[in-house]
Order: sequence, then structure tokens, then C-alpha cells
Amino acid sequence: METTIKTQERLGTLLLRSGAITEEDLKAALKLQRQDRGRLGETLIEMGVLSPQTLLDILARRLGVKGCLLRHGLVDPALRDLIDRDEARRLKVLPLFKVHNRLTVAMVEPQRLPVIDRLAALTGCEINPVLVLERNYAEFADRYLSEEVSVDSFLLSLKEQNVEFVNKETVDDDVLTDLSRTDSSPVVNLVNLSLLTAIRDRASDVHIEPDRKHMRVRYRIDGVLRELLTAPLAMHAGVTSRIKVLAKMDIAEKRLPQEGRVRIIAEGRDVDLRVSTMPTLLGEKVVVRLLDRQNLNLDMAGLGLRDAALEKFRRMLLRPHGLVLVTGPTGSGKTTTLYSALDLLRSMTINIVTVEDPVEYQLDMINQINVQEHIGLTFSRALRSILRQDPDVIMVGEIRDTDTARVAVQAALTGHLVLSTLHTKDCVGALARLTDMGTEPYLLASALNGVVAQRLARTICPACRTTYMPDRSLLARAGWAESGPRVFYRGAGCKKCHDSGFKGRLGIYEVVEMDDGLYNLIHRSADEATVKDHLVRSQAFRTLREEGLTLVEQGQSTLEEVLRVTHLEATETVRAERRGAGIAAGAAMS
Repeated sequence: METTIKTQERLGTLLLRSGAITEEDLKAALKLQRQDRGRLGETLIEMGVLSPQTLLDILARRLGVKGCLLRHGLVDPALRDLIDRDEARRLKVLPLFKVHNRLTVAMVEPQRLPVIDRLAALTGCEINPVLVLERNYAEFADRYLSEEVSVDSFLLSLKEQNVEFVNKETVDDDVLTDLSRTDSSPVVNLVNLSLLTAIRDRASDVHIEPDRKHMRVRYRIDGVLRELLTAPLAMHAGVTSRIKVLAKMDIAEKRLPQEGRVRIIAEGRDVDLRVSTMPTLLGEKVVVRLLDRQNLNLDMAGLGLRDAALEKFRRMLLRPHGLVLVTGPTGSGKTTTLYSALDLLRSMTINIVTVEDPVEYQLDMINQINVQEHIGLTFSRALRSILRQDPDVIMVGEIRDTDTARVAVQAALTGHLVLSTLHTKDCVGALARLTDMGTEPYLLASALNGVVAQRLARTICPACRTTYMPDRSLLARAGWAESGPRVFYRGAGCKKCHDSGFKGRLGIYEVVEMDDGLYNLIHRSADEATVKDHLVRSQAFRTLREEGLTLVEQGQSTLEEVLRVTHLEATETVRAERRGAGIAAGAAMS
């Protein structure tokens, strides 16, 4: 740090010129410095005549770099192993965070170009050096470069301090909340750490919940909850209040559920947070939904739709009018599929209007309406108003009731393309669900373009991919005998996948397009078994299970995962029997 100034007198002159200290302060500090042979700047701080932030500001301007006072939440623990810990101590550097290929590193001597070149060679990243005071560095190096990092003890030991980059451009707090600009109390640090880690790991939700002895923070990655950290229970009330303040919720109301939202800046990008609180016996549980636009994939081919299914889906969407349904359980990616469909359709010549609960992502050239049931703006009421807005394409976030179903079908019959979702297990179930809602079969048959059912299956981590042999009972459930794949893959578990063996998810799709045979069956209210038999005889139809098993054959997912996310329907049982469900081949394959 101070080695950039050749003599202590030069630093003293610099501090005097800036008005940070007086001549008397400098003389006293130089006297003490000669006795203990310490650094002049640290001596002045110990004397109480100079603050760490002031010294940092002056030195940063002198060196022409940015400076920071380290705090928890600013340092990404996942980057500890990016640089060998012994070498990091020798070079006096600490990786802070990484945005794309740009790594920000705290350095005691950021002016040393050979060190920067060495870091670039070690990490393969572009290095963004920031100045840090040596004592501040030593404190955080002891914690973050040690073998184990205790989050609980570290959070409790943090002091109140103002932490932000020097010369950082300000941001309007009414619009955005920047995680790197907040006060660094232990509560704020824990909130920042939880959100930043979740965003970096591409989590979809963060769960903050009280236990009898601790507060537990979990986040959902690839559809599965994982524990991030536990903190002292005494911090729970403060963490809940902090999140409520960010989301503009009532911090005094703890007896009723609440909802709120806020936009934050994290790792160089904007992220929308949807916050929900729920009172429990042990205190309020908080769930934060993370909506990161960078994670939104609008490319249909990238969703996992195979060529034949993709072509059928496109034909359904490119018809001038009709009803297109996407079905599946909560969290199966239905909204992403609909947004991809809107991305395909949107243009300056088409009026597209959506009604959603809530609007998850804002898209250009699309008019999006947020459902507000507390003021009477429901799906059905909004849909009626949309029909007076001269729409070409209408997206209804979800058909929940008879009224919405009736209006959606009527809109499809009167020259509009209507897209919507249903919570059913497969395509045939969607037909039965609409009929149960009171939709006349002859109207449904005339309005429907097609149905897409989907699931999301976790894909194998490429970093720890290895071969294995599934249990013979699983092979039997899949209907695999000698014709099954000879090699099965799974992830062994590594740091990159949090020891889960999975990294990312891919869609599994079942696509049914309206044809004459299906029209006749719906029109005369045929039962599900008859409809399924018709679809099985159709060569182009592939069930969710069959699509999932294709992922297994290609080594993209495991047999256990596909069986977990798909349901063994009667049609699939028939096909399994046709393939020969013997398990003797399991021994042969091994």
C-alpha cells in the first residue's frame, strides 16, 4: 500500500496537502512510527486522527485506482480456490467477485504490474485491481483464505462500517438497490451474501426460515432446495425486516402474509426480486423469487424441443387464431415456453397483450398486464377488457376457473390466437380439465390448436460425468431390455455442481397437435383411454417418458432423474411392454 510512496515524509506531505491531518499530527505520528517501526498511515489511524476510509481515498487517488474497505458480502467465498491460498497470501491479494470474465481482486499493492500479470495467467481472467488497506486485508485473508470459513462467527464479528468503491457512480435508490452500497451491518451482510450467492449459482428461489435454534437459509437450484447457511436465531427478525424494507412491505405486520418486489444490482446486472412472507409458529418465513433476465432463454431450440416436436409447436403458433395450451406442474418452465412463443410471434405488425400473475419478465413490443385481485382485476375481467383493445395475440398466464376458460375459448373462436397454461399432468389431462370447467366439447374441439405438456429434468454435470449401472428395477420401469442403452451416465459430484452430480436443466416435452381424428374424439366427448390410444397409434406422438428416456440414451440425464420427473401413464406401459420389459439384459450389460 504505502510502498508506492518512496518515503514516509512523502505520504505525510500528501496527507498535509489534502488537509486530512495537521503538522502536529504528523510530527507525533512520525515519532511513534520510529519507535514501533510501523507504517505511517496505520499509526495515524491508531492515533485516531485519520480514518481508514480517508486514507484509502487519498491513496487510491494517488495510484489512480479504486479502493475498498473489505466486508462480508463483497467477498465471494466460492472464489477462494481460484488462486492458490499460499500464493494469494504471498502476493497479498484476495479475489472479491467475478462478472463474466472480469475478476475484481483486492490488492495491498495494486500498482505492481507483474502481480497483475501473474493473476491473469493463474485465473485466465481480466484482472480489475482495487486497493485495500493492509490491516483490512490481513483480517479478511485470515478468514477467507483459511481452510474453513465459519459464516456464523464471521457475521457476528463484523463491525459497523461504510463500504463502497471509491469514485463509484451513484445509483438512484428509488429505482435500484445496489447490494455493494448498503451499510455493512451483520444483518445486511447476511442478506447480501444470501442473494449474491443465489444469483451467482443461478438459483430460482431463496428460503429464509426460523428453526428452534437457528435461522436457516436455503436456495433452490435446478428445482432442488439446498442449504446455503445457518445463522444465529437472533438475526432472524433483523433479516426479515431488512428484506421487507427493500421490498417496501410493512415491517410491523407479522401476523398476515405479505408480498412485495424490488430490483437490485448484483454482479453487474439487474435482477427482479419477488418477496413473499408467511407467518409460522416459529416466526415469519421469507421466500424470495429471483428473476434474472440473463437466465431467460427465449430460443425455442434451446429449450429442449426436438425437431419434430418443435415443428408441430411452430405450426400451432403460426395459425391465425386458436387456443394453444402449455401444461405441467408448478416450476416446470411453462412461463418460459410461453415467453419463447411470444418472442417468435412479436413484431411491429401484431398487437400482443398478456395478462399475468405476476408479470415475470418485461418484453419489448408486448403489452403486459399484472393481475391485481384485491382491486378486482382478475384474469377473466382483464381478458374481457383485452378483447376491446384490438389484440391479435393474447396470453393468459393461467386458466384457473370456468369464467376464464369460457372467455379464452370464445376469444380463440373469434379470430384471436390465445396462449395459456393449465396445471395438468399431461396433454390429455388438459382436455379433460377444460371439459370439467364447463367448456362444451364441440367448442373446445373447434378452438384448440394443440397442447404442450412439459417437465424439467436436471442434466448431468459435465465436470464429474461418469458411467454407472442403474438398479435393475429402474431398467424394468423404463421398459429397457437388450434394446436399451449399453452405457449409462451420472455425475459423481464436484464443487461445480455442489456435489449433486447435476448442472442445469433441460425441458422434456409432449406435443399434441389437433388433427381430424382428435377433433372427432373431443367433439363426441371420448374418454381419456380412447384419446390416448389414438395418440399412441400416431407415429409422430411421443410421451413425456419416451422423450425423457431419449435424454438418458444421449447421456444428458440419469434414468433416476427422468423417472422422477415423468409419470408412467397407461400409454407408456403399453409401449414398455411392446419393447419387452425383461430385466435379464441388465446383467448382460454389466
